[in-house]
Amino acid sequence: MSLNFHWFLPTNGGDGRHVVGGGHGISPGRSRRAGDVAYLTQVARAAEDNGFEAALTPTGAWCEDAWLSTAMLSQTSERLKFLVAFRPGLVAPFLAAQMAGTFQNLSGGRLLLNVVTGGEPHEQRMYGDFLDKDGRYARCGEFLEVVRRLWAGETVDFDGEHLAVTGASLDQIPDPVPAIYFGGSSPAAGRVAARHADVYLTWGEPPEAVAEKIAWIRGLAAEEGRDDTRPIRFGIRMHTITRDTSTAAWTEADRLLAQIPEESIQRVQDGLRRSESEGQRRMLALHGGSSDNLEVHPNVWAGIGLVRGGAGTALVGSHEEVADRIEEYAALGIDEFILSAYPHLEGAYWFGEGVLPILAERGLWKDPRPQRHHNAAVPFATAGRAAS
Repeated sequence: MSLNFHWFLPTNGGDGRHVVGGGHGISPGRSRRAGDVAYLTQVARAAEDNGFEAALTPTGAWCEDAWLSTAMLSQTSERLKFLVAFRPGLVAPFLAAQMAGTFQNLSGGRLLLNVVTGGEPHEQRMYGDFLDKDGRYARCGEFLEVVRRLWAGETVDFDGEHLAVTGASLDQIPDPVPAIYFGGSSPAAGRVAARHADVYLTWGEPPEAVAEKIAWIRGLAAEEGRDDTRPIRFGIRMHTITRDTSTAAWTEADRLLAQIPEESIQRVQDGLRRSESEGQRRMLALHGGSSDNLEVHPNVWAGIGLVRGGAGTALVGSHEEVADRIEEYAALGIDEFILSAYPHLEGAYWFGEGVLPILAERGLWKDPRPQRHHNAAVPFATAGRAAS
């Protein structure tokens, strides 16, 4: 068993030593580190230097475009893959299949795709999308059917309720075909995930709730006829606050919380309650808009969700404790972890140097980085003679 770990690129307004919000129609707020190519390159290089497999880049009106951002960063990094979030209703399926092929072939196979249907009607309308929630998921299913058939090398004729193509075929098939990551907690989302997703994603709920989701999706996948020849994998999206000691980690969580004004919590929560996302509703239910009792499971803290849409929980504790929680989620069937921290640059080192070695010792993680052969240190006298 080897778990996969991914990081996050803060294209949603930048980064800082405080919670930078954003997501689900919420403004990201202030940041002290601009999310420009120079800083994002530092985060990407830190992620690949610490053994992360890929980095998620978000999508929406509140952040930079994920395709363009990651295309630039693929040229300033070496190994890291990019989990590009995109909305299937805003790009024609043939064009999306072609874009993925171009990215994959020109980057050396460094593309993964996170399909996001969109949960905020007002934001969707900004993009010219006026379908309701069930309509968006129905269109998403049609979209993924066309794209997957194009990647399989078929010539596609398709006439659906929302999408249609005639005689569509790709000259450049992506190699390898990028894995499809897909999340959603509504019945409509579950059906699409069971049919099309390679990896089903959930936000960081307590283990018992995650176990229920996994069982739900596995049951739907079985109804779709999926078996061991095309298994569905499971991933979780969380933040991290990991330190050498538990006390230091919780002190940092308290510091982040102390920087959040009460009026900001109320304003953000009012906005998030308008979301159509079932996953967002479940995130809100973990804390109810209150800063009391935010530890919803040992080492699982819901404080991030007070001012951030989407993923709102963090793993908080010593490196050993965070490794324990990851092992607990892994035992349920989670084998992909998409993580982040504030700031993302230092956070990649805290987790990469603190937690990943523990997981490697437990046989749960294998370092994906190429092995490096270090030369023995040159004795001082020898170096001096060589120099002279």
